[in-house]
Amino acid sequence: MAAQIAFFILLTAGSVVFAWQVQRLRRGLAMGRPSERNDQPLRRWKTMARVALGQGKMGSRPVAALLHVVVYVGFVLINIEVLEILVDGAIGSHRFFAPYLGGAYVGIIGFFELLGVAVIIACLAFLFRRHVMRIPRFRHADMKGWPSKDADIILYIEIMLMSALLLMNTAEAAMDAEAPVVVGHWLAPLLSGMDENSLHWIERIAWWFHFAGILAFLNYLPRSKHFHIILAFPNTWYSKLSARGRIPAMPSVTGEIKSMMDPSYVPDETAVPDRFGAKDVSDLSFANLLNAFTCTECGRCTSACPASITGKSLSPRQIMMATRDRVEESLDKGESAKDNHLLDNFISRESLWACTSCNACVEVCPLNIDPLDIILQMRQYLTMEESAAPAPLNSMMSNIENNGAPWAYPQADRAAWINE
Repeated sequence: MAAQIAFFILLTAGSVVFAWQVQRLRRGLAMGRPSERNDQPLRRWKTMARVALGQGKMGSRPVAALLHVVVYVGFVLINIEVLEILVDGAIGSHRFFAPYLGGAYVGIIGFFELLGVAVIIACLAFLFRRHVMRIPRFRHADMKGWPSKDADIILYIEIMLMSALLLMNTAEAAMDAEAPVVVGHWLAPLLSGMDENSLHWIERIAWWFHFAGILAFLNYLPRSKHFHIILAFPNTWYSKLSARGRIPAMPSVTGEIKSMMDPSYVPDETAVPDRFGAKDVSDLSFANLLNAFTCTECGRCTSACPASITGKSLSPRQIMMATRDRVEESLDKGESAKDNHLLDNFISRESLWACTSCNACVEVCPLNIDPLDIILQMRQYLTMEESAAPAPLNSMMSNIENNGAPWAYPQADRAAWINE
């Protein structure tokens, strides 16, 4: 009975904290404007199934893709066993589903154990890639400090959770030759010299560690980049489905143009925004903020960015991390953070104007995250609200307005170069 009480206290506390974290995330995402991306539901379901569930964009890096699939599938399937842990903890049973599944139970548990071994190997491989191979995208300036530690913490937690699962089954197999496990029997000789009481305590401690570790991991996720395990699904649902190179027209500007072209046109006064473009996270859309919280910080976008490759200050990964950090600051500090803005305080103007708008970052992102959309909205603000575009760009726009071409001579002289 004491164990069941402790179980319910731990489960209730973990659930309450997780619910609070989800509510906090909801408040953060609510800072953005409505995304208006609920069209074409069938296409959105297909995109979510292909990209989020099917890992459809991971194949460009086969080694990383294989390791990620092992960890992803292992995490999802092994945690099905949590259902049995919850039942056992609630009613004080042991392997509640074993009598109902019969011989299939051993096969299922054996499969979970093998997946656990594969997850440990994959996590060790990820640590090797980060700290021994020193892959450049993991050594970028964006990853200094907490982002790098966060990645390591998740890998260590995964290793400990899987090790606890295997240790629990190994101790049980060492106590009972008929225990419904597979890998546990293979590893049981490692504990052959221990008495049954010690084995019982090892099995119980490993059980509680695995259960408490899952709750801790669940509550760590919302503060970690690894929340993409959950957010990948809604994020890919809200993917931008229009052509990647298309910059959406601003309704207010479209109305002005129509008014000039058609005197009978009556503009929609409600289409005039409080601000043109984006200066802070409240000017961005819900989808933009969801992108930021879904970002895995894998660095594929930055490693593919031509501006970043050639030494410019732009890093698409940093754009997403900065957006998330600004939302977090707003949630944590409230009114005291109102004088800060995403522009200048978190993202530099130099970075925004370094972007070539090539969409390479969007193309390679495994979760359809779109840093370019944020960059373009912030550029719109700089251009339309502050008239702060770079001098060459201002000259080009003036020439287009006055001459109908980006060059500083009238249309009648366009072909003059032929005579030269």
